[in-house]
Amino acid sequence: MAKISLIFLVLLVFGCNTKREKEIVVTEVENTISKTITEEIAGELLLDSLKLNINFKPKGNYNSITHKIKTDRSYFKSAHQVNSTKAIDSASKYLYSKLINDIVPHWYETPWDFNGHTNSPKNGEIACGYFVSTTLKHLGFNLNRYKMAQAAGLNEAKLLQTRANLKIFSNVTFEQLKDKVNKAYSNGIYFVGLDNHVGYVLIKNKELYFLHSSYCDDKVVIELAENAPCFSSNLYVFAEITTNKKLVKSWVFSERLSIPSN
Repeated sequence: MAKISLIFLVLLVFGCNTKREKEIVVTEVENTISKTITEEIAGELLLDSLKLNINFKPKGNYNSITHKIKTDRSYFKSAHQVNSTKAIDSASKYLYSKLINDIVPHWYETPWDFNGHTNSPKNGEIACGYFVSTTLKHLGFNLNRYKMAQAAGLNEAKLLQTRANLKIFSNVTFEQLKDKVNKAYSNGIYFVGLDNHVGYVLIKNKELYFLHSSYCDDKVVIELAENAPCFSSNLYVFAEITTNKKLVKSWVFSERLSIPSN
């Protein structure tokens, strides 16, 4: 409908403009149409997938994706025996790509519900904690998705990283938080626990994106953290995921992850 309206506008303008003015109008309209189509392709995400170099659309069969991740693990396990540092670095990049480009796109638009715990994207509903624990489980981490999802945000973070290595920020503005996070972390995917919500934060070129099952939008979304109403909190608990060498190693060797008792 937007494209048709814009073309109609061109027809109206052509009746009273010179050739040069017509060329300018056509260029402006074509740019507007291109922008509109780009936004339509991205849907409500309104983010540029090419600029971010991440995939928004589900590709392939979900069960096949998760099965291949399990078989790929053996490669990194063998590589670790030859060069442990290189193997962990490669596994980190692999987990980043698989989570953001292969697994999560299948979950976009899955309905949110406070009690949702579906194990299948777009089939049922998913709460914020279950979205994180289930996608990590499907990424190949050896964990109990129910126990993780039912824990408080701080304890979920402690399952992924030791308490001493977590980053906790309280009573900060978004600008202050963004500055602190960028000083502490590099590009990657992180767990974040808020007052009453959890999700992933994607850091990409100093920008923060919030990926979560949103009780504000009633579905799984990715959005600029700065513009995300659900990202507002008095407390932020960050745990490293794709940049966490110890966690990545636990994935390689399928070590059991559990919430520490202390």
